[in-house]
Amino acid sequence: MAYELRERAIFGATSATTATHDVGLLVLRLVVGLTMAGHGTQKLFGWFKGPGLSATGKGFTMSGYPAGDTMAVVAGLSETLGGLGLALGFLTPLAGAALTGTFINILAVRGLNTFFAPKGVELESVLFAGVIALTLTGPGRFSVDHLLPVLRESRPRYSVLGLLLGAVVGFVVLLLRD
Repeated sequence: MAYELRERAIFGATSATTATHDVGLLVLRLVVGLTMAGHGTQKLFGWFKGPGLSATGKGFTMSGYPAGDTMAVVAGLSETLGGLGLALGFLTPLAGAALTGTFINILAVRGLNTFFAPKGVELESVLFAGVIALTLTGPGRFSVDHLLPVLRESRPRYSVLGLLLGAVVGFVVLLLRD
């Protein structure tokens, strides 16, 4: 009996490890999600010393996207709503899809020629890895999704489908680029 309890404590999840796991996911969700939401509001509203919609639209046009202003709205909404969804743990697979499509385009435009600053993509890569990890693991107990039974019961399926949806949409948008 003592051996069985010790084995369960070593290899099984205890309430303490589950609580720290959920707190860790909450911290990661808040940092990655609010960072992305902040980037989105910079594009949409010019908040946090951002460029705003007009300048962001011109940037999309210069990057070869058609209808730069429309693309700026799509990117800003994807980042803002996807980031807030991730931060709240609300419809996490869809939040992951929105941000995955965004990051595919960010990395394609920025290029993968160099990883480190000043022109590197290390920040984008770390944020994208956080989005993928959170989409695959789920948001944890301290989330809105935890209250939605369908997302608790079928999380792995929806997580993979969310990432696939985001990748497909991201590459389709990328194909629109000149």
